[in-house]
Amino acid sequence: MKKLSSRAIAAITNAVLALVLVVVGTVCFFPSVAGVSGLEGKAIYKGNSQDGVSLMINVYWGTEEVYGMLDVLDEYEAKATFFIGGSWADDNVSCLKEIRDRGHEIGSHGYFHLEHDKLTLAENAEEIRRSVEFLSLAAGVTVTLFAPPSGAYGDDTIAAADGMGLKTVMWSKDTIDWRDKDEGLCYTRATKEIGGGDLVLMHPMKHTLAALPKILKYYRAHGLRAITVSENLG
Repeated sequence: MKKLSSRAIAAITNAVLALVLVVVGTVCFFPSVAGVSGLEGKAIYKGNSQDGVSLMINVYWGTEEVYGMLDVLDEYEAKATFFIGGSWADDNVSCLKEIRDRGHEIGSHGYFHLEHDKLTLAENAEEIRRSVEFLSLAAGVTVTLFAPPSGAYGDDTIAAADGMGLKTVMWSKDTIDWRDKDEGLCYTRATKEIGGGDLVLMHPMKHTLAALPKILKYYRAHGLRAITVSENLG
């Protein structure tokens, strides 16, 4: 048998190493739900903080209101978690980066605002993966949270998110601001019987923006901090 030259051996070694790096990188960046047996976890409805509450701002519209919310959050030294729709982020990369630059958390809200309880495991995985991939690349952040649009999810949704290392997050308080376009109702629903660990759902709406300073003022007056969902989960 002909003996390989040192140059040939080095070339083969480098090729093998390159292949390993490609495989590892693909597995890490494009996680698969293959091998997920049953549910690795459950949807989360409340955090663990004793004095922290989390504003969950779901974004598929309202770019102007998002900027306004960022200004109000800065004024009150508050942090929030923005669950971003991939299709919105694709058209508003500068706003997405502004959310990041102001120190807020970015989570996935899917890509096309689909009803995840009606999707198969593979469809759930693709919808979530596409969103996470874009948010990670555009904002340069690690996404660890997923909030299903309309709160619609099933076992396959949980399994798909778990398979990508994402926690599926719901809420304990809902402003229902998308339906009831009323500043007073938004304020009441975000503050009534509020306590540590609560997750408060809202959207970038004009009336929600108008209510936000009052909401944050109420939290401050009652010894509550507005913190990200991840901090709330501990």
